[in-house]
Amino acid sequence: MNILFAASEVAPYAKTGGLADVAGSLPIAIARLGHDVRLVMPRYSRVDPAAFGLRHAASFYVPLGTWKERCDVFQSGTEPVTVYFINKDIYFNRPELYRTAQADYPDNAERFIFFSRSIPELCIALGLEPHIIHVNDWQTGLVPLYLKKAYSSTPNFRRTGTVLTIHNLGYQGIFWHWDLRLIGLGSDIFNPDGIEFWGKINLLKAGIVYADAVTTVSKTYSREIQTPEHGHGLHGVLAKRGADLYGILNGIDYSEWNPSRDRLIAEQYSSINPEGKSGCKRALQARLGLVVSDQPLVGMVTRLTQQKGLDILAEALPALMGMGIPLVILGTGEERYHRLLKAGEEKYKDKMRVILDFDEGIARQIYAGADMFLMPSLYEPCGLGQMIALRYGTVPIARRTGGLADTIVDYNPKTGKGTGFLFDAYSADALADAVKRAVVVYENRKRWRAVMKAGMKQDFSLERSAKEYVQVYEKAAGIRKQPGGGRV
Repeated sequence: MNILFAASEVAPYAKTGGLADVAGSLPIAIARLGHDVRLVMPRYSRVDPAAFGLRHAASFYVPLGTWKERCDVFQSGTEPVTVYFINKDIYFNRPELYRTAQADYPDNAERFIFFSRSIPELCIALGLEPHIIHVNDWQTGLVPLYLKKAYSSTPNFRRTGTVLTIHNLGYQGIFWHWDLRLIGLGSDIFNPDGIEFWGKINLLKAGIVYADAVTTVSKTYSREIQTPEHGHGLHGVLAKRGADLYGILNGIDYSEWNPSRDRLIAEQYSSINPEGKSGCKRALQARLGLVVSDQPLVGMVTRLTQQKGLDILAEALPALMGMGIPLVILGTGEERYHRLLKAGEEKYKDKMRVILDFDEGIARQIYAGADMFLMPSLYEPCGLGQMIALRYGTVPIARRTGGLADTIVDYNPKTGKGTGFLFDAYSADALADAVKRAVVVYENRKRWRAVMKAGMKQDFSLERSAKEYVQVYEKAAGIRKQPGGGRV
């Protein structure tokens, strides 16, 4: 199949969260299955054409409201996936992707309406005829709408199906109704069955309504988002698409996340020879000025937002520190959590370290050097942190929600089986109790090593995810295998 994958951020070019990791790795995994995969994203200021070896591929005009905007396209030479960069300085030549430190960019609607409309225009300009256009989150949510309303008779798209992946339903691209004019399709789409949402336009809703198939990033989350508790106001719309809604668990690249070959950690190790993990722990303790000891060390690598459970973590700090457990947190996010966690670090100087940054080397050292990995999320569509932690033998302690419930097997003290420790209630007490349970098992080193090894042997590879996506693509594009292996 010919597949065009569209995302607003892609690692290693530009990243704010897990979407970039998936967009940077999943297309490669799908291409390795024998498909022609191309990728399109904005060219932000941090994407230097010279540094990434980009070349000019085309120039064309993009309809926007009642006018057209000219843009250029740069192209990578990277195999096995070609990446196209939509170049428009007035929209994308900015210090950050979506917002300043204080607020979202006020013209985000215009920026990403332009980006969505540029995607079918890119196909026309370059002569691409995709079987599937796979869009991701609200920033590309208008593409399925455009293909059905504006490009249905365009030859490039006569066999094209669309798939929308929802990475986090909490972010929907909701803007005031005056921005409807920028979409350029008239007012008939502004109704409860279209893109209208409480008197505003909702770009993610456009994708949900008009895509041929909708996916999200874990089976549990696909069920949760159809409920009022987790549906963020779109649970009814998603329930209507239930027959076309699929939960496909994200995966990680095991060649990249491999403690036996990771050169950014102090010592390499594996599930067969795990001894090097102790050296990683000592190195992390020494680097952060913690007492080098055998007591359990808890790590977090996370965005500092409400979704990640930082409210109950802050409330649980006295209990955790009372257990004598050092805690290391790496991440950035909302200023209020910066202040909250730094206050905790000041109070518990001998036990707590907070690094308000994102540093790939330190992140990997936490995954390798911590004994336990904490994810007390309010909700978690999938989560990649727990998969990486499992791979590195760092036992996850997490709330039973979304992808965390799908990837962590709660430890059973009767059988000694499990890969981590789960809790249900969103409360400081439940969090602290889960940590206590983990500490009890940690003190029995034979049982702890069994939990570590069980986690390291789990398979959350991208190859598994890629095969599931191809099955959805075939349904969305109406492609069926014929006897003998041909395709209609």
